[in-house]
Amino acid sequence: MFTGLVEKIGTVSSLEPLDTSVSGGGGTSLTIADCDEILTDAHLGDSISVNGTCLTVTAFEKSWFKVGVAPETLRRTNLGALTETSKVNLERAVKGDTRMGGHIVQGHVDTIAKILAVTPDENSLVLRMQPRDIEALRYIVEKGFITLDGASLTVTQVKDGEDGWFEVMLIAYTQEKIVTAAKKVGDFVNVEIDVVAKYVEKGVQAYFAGTAGGNMGILEKMVGKIVEEKLKQ
Repeated sequence: MFTGLVEKIGTVSSLEPLDTSVSGGGGTSLTIADCDEILTDAHLGDSISVNGTCLTVTAFEKSWFKVGVAPETLRRTNLGALTETSKVNLERAVKGDTRMGGHIVQGHVDTIAKILAVTPDENSLVLRMQPRDIEALRYIVEKGFITLDGASLTVTQVKDGEDGWFEVMLIAYTQEKIVTAAKKVGDFVNVEIDVVAKYVEKGVQAYFAGTAGGNMGILEKMVGKIVEEKLKQ
């Protein structure tokens, strides 16, 4: 588990194919350097979030560590687009006494999102993004949590629908601490939805399935009424 508070920006120093005798074929071994600060208490097998993706440390020295990235992870995240010298957000897994300054982050990327616009707002940046899996928007709400490339951020605006999108604002301090601030229109970010939203959805579905004889139409009408009232405001 992670908090979404990026500890260090690391640099990809090498990418190599995974040993097929171990991995079964495919995948990439990443070596990430310039990260002395987060390796002082490292152990083999530790979890480190790399751009919001929970990966296992397979080797390390004072200033670098190595992780294996499976083919499925390369398909579902933006890690497949990394090259030598790419910058990545890094965070160690939390300890029991860690202060939760961000929110609960699993390191399980739900989808990637394409940056549609980057708009300055005084010394802040507004990023507008569209998820590759557009249905993910149902879990994204204004003022809710979202994890982008491993960074815990607050959603400032959401537009639902097939051409929907969501926005976040990066203050000046955050721009200096995460790689996402340097990305351009057309680039992709890893997205992890707040897991609480998924639990709420499942719980509500189970409740109505039990109390309404499985008639989910009641829930749909309720949601439709809430949306209708919202649009009138």
